[in-house]
Amino acid sequence: MTRLYRLLYNGSMPRAVKKLTAGTEKPIKTRIKIPIKFNLQKFFQDSKSYAPILIVLLLVASFLLGALTTKLALKQNFVGNSETATQPNSPQIAPNEPNQPAPGAKVNVDAGHLPVLGNKNAKVTVIEFADFQCPFCERFFKDAAPNIIKDYVDTGKAKFAFRHYAFLGQESTDAAVASECANEQGKFWEYHDYLYNHQGAENSGAFAKDKLIGFATDLGFNTNQFSSCLSSDKYAKRVADDLAAGQKAGVSGTPTTFVNGQAVVGAQPYSAFKTLIDQELSKIK
Repeated sequence: MTRLYRLLYNGSMPRAVKKLTAGTEKPIKTRIKIPIKFNLQKFFQDSKSYAPILIVLLLVASFLLGALTTKLALKQNFVGNSETATQPNSPQIAPNEPNQPAPGAKVNVDAGHLPVLGNKNAKVTVIEFADFQCPFCERFFKDAAPNIIKDYVDTGKAKFAFRHYAFLGQESTDAAVASECANEQGKFWEYHDYLYNHQGAENSGAFAKDKLIGFATDLGFNTNQFSSCLSSDKYAKRVADDLAAGQKAGVSGTPTTFVNGQAVVGAQPYSAFKTLIDQELSKIK
């Protein structure tokens, strides 16, 4: 028994020592301290060899964080304005950038080539840039626009113009070209209203070319002439030129409406337009 005790005590079991006596077999645990030498200077010297790796890891982490922040910001910009349709794949334009008019600033934008509603000599000009597929443009068409026309256009105080900003897909372009074909027959505004009253989901087939021709038939147009016009895309350049003019004026979403050159962005309530139009009228002596 003494020999076994010595064997155990001398370190055969490094973590616990069992001391056996005649009266018990209960083990007695004894902690053995293992000395650890720590050289702080050597630690920092060794760390220098890992510095390039740490720098690379920090750069990668910074890049990933920046990409995530940018993605979240773009997503917030896209869904943030519930009154304006914007193009998902185009860069968002921040306020007061060079091509974005500052609030209250006047932009030199003309009424375009389409027929203008109201007195051509009216002192206030209202110009809407819109997309026929845009649901907010439909809201403007049904809410604010009728009141603007009733209170100001029909009374000779203002004139109202429409310009294309077809940017939401192929059916936007096709619908804009179709409205130009309707204008060829002197029926632009009739077709304009019909499109907004029959709007569907974006690029869902609601404004497929056969549907657009069917609208012309419903309105009593010369269908053969309209169909030939639409198939040839003869007015595609006019539509593209309007889009370019809108971009030059700072338009980045639809609807954007200019009142004597001052931009009103989105399907704002009628009161917003009324206030601005009244301010312009008050300047007339």
